[in-house]
Amino acid sequence: MKKIYVLDTNVLLHDPNAMFSFQDNDVVIPLVVIEEVDGQKRRQDEVGRHGRLVAHHLDQLRQQGKLSEGVGLRHGGKLRIQLKHESPLHLPQDLDPSKPDNQVIALTLQLRAENPQTPVILVSKDINVRVKADALNLVAEDYETDKVVLKDEDLYDGMMTLQLPSEEIETFTRTSVYTPPNGRIYCNQFVHFKSLNGTKSSALGRFDAETRQVMALVPIKKEIWGIQPKNLGQRFAFDILLDDRIPLVTMTGQAGTGKTLLALAAGLHKVLDQHRYRRLLVTRPVIPMGKDVGYLPGDKDEKLRPWMQPIYDNLEYLMGGIYKEQMAADMIRNIQEKGIFEAEALTYIRGRSIPQQFIIVDEAQNLTPHEVKTIVSRAGEGTKIVLTGDPNQIDHPYLDFRSNGLCYAVEKFKDNPLAGHVTLTKGQRSELAEQAAKLL
Repeated sequence: MKKIYVLDTNVLLHDPNAMFSFQDNDVVIPLVVIEEVDGQKRRQDEVGRHGRLVAHHLDQLRQQGKLSEGVGLRHGGKLRIQLKHESPLHLPQDLDPSKPDNQVIALTLQLRAENPQTPVILVSKDINVRVKADALNLVAEDYETDKVVLKDEDLYDGMMTLQLPSEEIETFTRTSVYTPPNGRIYCNQFVHFKSLNGTKSSALGRFDAETRQVMALVPIKKEIWGIQPKNLGQRFAFDILLDDRIPLVTMTGQAGTGKTLLALAAGLHKVLDQHRYRRLLVTRPVIPMGKDVGYLPGDKDEKLRPWMQPIYDNLEYLMGGIYKEQMAADMIRNIQEKGIFEAEALTYIRGRSIPQQFIIVDEAQNLTPHEVKTIVSRAGEGTKIVLTGDPNQIDHPYLDFRSNGLCYAVEKFKDNPLAGHVTLTKGQRSELAEQAAKLL
């Protein structure tokens, strides 16, 4: 049965192509939504760009017919702009009819009254809008198109455990190769071999997509900028971070597991020690935790410093393990002045082509799937991108565990030979930090 979908403003600003995602059903965009989108188009961030893209799509559709009457979409449905609604008739007195959210709800109520035989569904990423709609007996849904489907709500963790007879583990240790039986092993998935015989025999490997075999991990002969892996997850992380054949790495884990520190150590090693990449570029979304402090004084670098301070803290820790305190500060300043290290806001990444660089995107759980696509598509020849974050610490108002860009990338690339994933589970910052992450 054909349905009518009413789109809220946040859906279009989240995904400007959302209007084309409802198959052969009809799509209605309230006029107040167009007004709200228009109010965002001058912003210089991703939201502003999406607002401009929505306007571009609607302008193209306008040339095909009257939007007020409905214009055909590629999958058979129609899109129309609803010019008015009769809020006094359809909206309860408890809801202020001047508020845009309530006007969208009022229009949905009106459409349901006008189309009693057709399901009318309000699509919004705003939880409160969906709650109010439900209270009015409206069908309301989140925008699910770019959400990943997770079995039992478990995100792919990048590793598996195989139990084998100790003799087979010894053979693998000797030959560094294991041919798995027919079974589901993803590209670049890590394998932890454990003994079936109750012995302590164990080994570590990673599945190679080209040979279809599990290969032993490359030994780490020395510390990487003073860092040695302290647990299984960190050992896996260094293996994939130091492998130049894998241009995309995703790392998830709670606070204190070492995601950013390991990525920075690997980046410094590849840029300064091996000269494999021209520059170490670190970026993160500029989203405050708690109340925003407003505009910050100074030039671009001074404005960005508070947002990038966690990066500098980790960098100073790594440098301090090798150089004396003042020398470490001078070293950081030196590599910045030479352009070897750059800390940049995500706002300035768009439009750039970035070849031969080691890129770390920190706090990637606060990015939308579209933003992650934008970042990864910036990668030029010979560039490696590392996405790190904790999907359980999302500060974006319209993202959740299944819709954030980090989890989206993990699931979409989990069987791609160009990508690898590691989940860090054991905290190393301090015993207090680990307990806080678990208990609070």
